[in-house]
Amino acid sequence: MVHRLESLVIRHALRLPAPAGPAGEGDIAARQFDAALMSVGFKLSADALRRLSGLSEGTVVDTAVRTLDTVREMAGDHVRHNVYFIDFPANVPDTFEFWMRCVTEALEDRRARPGIIAQLRTGVVNLLTLPSYGNYRHTYEEMLAAHDELTAAVGDRLTVLHLGGSLDDEVTALYLALAGSTTPLGDEHLADLAVLAGHCADGPQPETIPVRENRAVVNEARMKAGSGLLLDTVTDVLRLACALSGGDVSLQEPTRFHKLSRPVRRALLAGLDQVVARSPAKLADVLGHREAFKRLGERLHPHEYPQWPRAAEVFAVARGEKKAYTFDARVEALLGAGDVTGAAELLRSAPGKLFRALDRLLRTAATQEERDAVVAAVEQVAPEVSGRVVLSVREYLHNRAEETGRRRVFINRAGRAHVADDTRQAVPEADRKRLIGALDAEIGRRLPAPERLLVDPDVLDVALPLSGRATTAGLGVLPRGSVSPVDGELLRFFVYWKQARRVTDYDLSAVLLDADYDTVSWLSYTNLREVEGEHSGDITDAPEGASEFIDLRLGAVRGTYIVPQVLIYSGEKFEEAEESFFGFMLREAAQKGQPFEARTVRMKSELRGPGRVALPLAFRRAEDGSWRAKWLHLYLKGHPAYNRVEGNQVTVATLLRGIVEREQLTIRYLTGLMANGGTDVATWDAEAVPDVPVTYIGLERPEGLHPDSVVITPENLRDLIPE
Repeated sequence: MVHRLESLVIRHALRLPAPAGPAGEGDIAARQFDAALMSVGFKLSADALRRLSGLSEGTVVDTAVRTLDTVREMAGDHVRHNVYFIDFPANVPDTFEFWMRCVTEALEDRRARPGIIAQLRTGVVNLLTLPSYGNYRHTYEEMLAAHDELTAAVGDRLTVLHLGGSLDDEVTALYLALAGSTTPLGDEHLADLAVLAGHCADGPQPETIPVRENRAVVNEARMKAGSGLLLDTVTDVLRLACALSGGDVSLQEPTRFHKLSRPVRRALLAGLDQVVARSPAKLADVLGHREAFKRLGERLHPHEYPQWPRAAEVFAVARGEKKAYTFDARVEALLGAGDVTGAAELLRSAPGKLFRALDRLLRTAATQEERDAVVAAVEQVAPEVSGRVVLSVREYLHNRAEETGRRRVFINRAGRAHVADDTRQAVPEADRKRLIGALDAEIGRRLPAPERLLVDPDVLDVALPLSGRATTAGLGVLPRGSVSPVDGELLRFFVYWKQARRVTDYDLSAVLLDADYDTVSWLSYTNLREVEGEHSGDITDAPEGASEFIDLRLGAVRGTYIVPQVLIYSGEKFEEAEESFFGFMLREAAQKGQPFEARTVRMKSELRGPGRVALPLAFRRAEDGSWRAKWLHLYLKGHPAYNRVEGNQVTVATLLRGIVEREQLTIRYLTGLMANGGTDVATWDAEAVPDVPVTYIGLERPEGLHPDSVVITPENLRDLIPE
């Protein structure tokens, strides 16, 4: 458990919990530890190196072993990355010539020959039936021997691990940060919160847990620890029951409830009874999840517990035996009668619902008087709406400009996306601008006002993390919509997967588009070589894990966009595989090295979403010739099997256009509001580190900052979202 908790702190905060152990002369072991970290793109901060040097050698070695395991996994270096073509990217054959070679080898194979001849007579040969196609023809060690050592370059990634406090202090701080997050967490971070909550159930707790999914995870840990539950809606109880059954606490997917013990049933029924006793109107919440409550009632047996009659009412509503009138029904009745002013007035009592219904209200309004009433209601209740919702509506209004021919991009909580024409009636520009001004003022009022704010320019175009589901777990990952610079001569994509139970074939591909989003070229198993680069070869079975790579020489790319994608050709879904991840590396042309070198990895993200085509990010060439990455974190439905890059080029191009044309709120937006509010905002200068506390925002924590400084990096960007 200690190792796991240390790993969580390192992955989430890039902090090394201060090792506990006897004093000694560990300086040699500490320097060796630092060198080993640098070989995979990490490094100890000066304070961490100093602390380790004063501990015993055994303590340093134990710390090094655990930490190296963690950072190697973060960078994707914990597995063996082999390639089909042993000396990739050199000597990648022409695709057709390669296929003909595989056919020739099959004809020379006595067992395979009859079947191949039969296929040749039909005019169609299945590549998967060729013995030499799709499987490694050499060992991992033989592949390593075919490559020179990597030449170090100034541009190689170097992620600093800073010295933290004691393990207990770091774990508590991480727990409070995740549990108290103002934005929803992704599935991976929710799983981490569950581990932390189990360890911290009896310790300090956040003042509030605003996100319901987080509360469900914390409640599960509190129930197991015998602590009081945090419940204020009947849906809180339903989410807790889902957590106890290993189901979806977001309630997006149905949960198969397990048999519950008598103490758990009593706790859940008592919780329901207390919620309804405090506010009988909460019974209306049952209607939004009626089937789930029916299934839960079958497990709780409320008729056996007459001491909690209000809990029984919950299930009576779910079965339709008791009426419950919802707030939403009253709003719908007013809108159905054309009373927009009355609907806006009613929605003042539910500020969050008012904000979510804003666009519909403005489009439904028949007169300027009605629109003025809607805008006035928004201005009045804005202080009562969560910061995340205010920012989301502000971003929405920014992209709701009165233009024709725009495309709407729909992205659900799981990252599945589709695009449609925007056929909605326009929002009058005057109303849109008035609302934007009001929301800007409200957000600016809530932001902190540090005396001095230092900002790394590279972080300015990072999108605000309005939802943890708009990103994925991994190294160097930024929220969906973020834009970041790409510096290097060679761009190399990689995918790794390991099947769990059945033969699984993932295909790494990249499509190149011009400025009009038309296809210029692509690299895939059907097109191994192009002017721009090479594909490492198709692997079709991964019982021990498999990797595929694509090299692109950025200076040779024809076109404006590069869109890498991972397609499921056959077998297990991303969420079913034992492990699957994507990433990219940047190298200089002269660096050479193995196909996978951890210190050149700029990003590695888990592939765990729905759908059968993953679009992690895209790259765009600017007018000055430089390249920038646009983070997508999207999944397409795809076909049940046999997905190929040639078959979805139109869909990908259409989706990319919609994403590129949409503008997200970024760090630049927030720092602009802070500057307007009187904060001294300055560009970070590594040569002039201040010796007084400051607030710093950047892609990584710099060395030398005053210990009382507030530091915001991608690991804790959620802290920028005001409550």
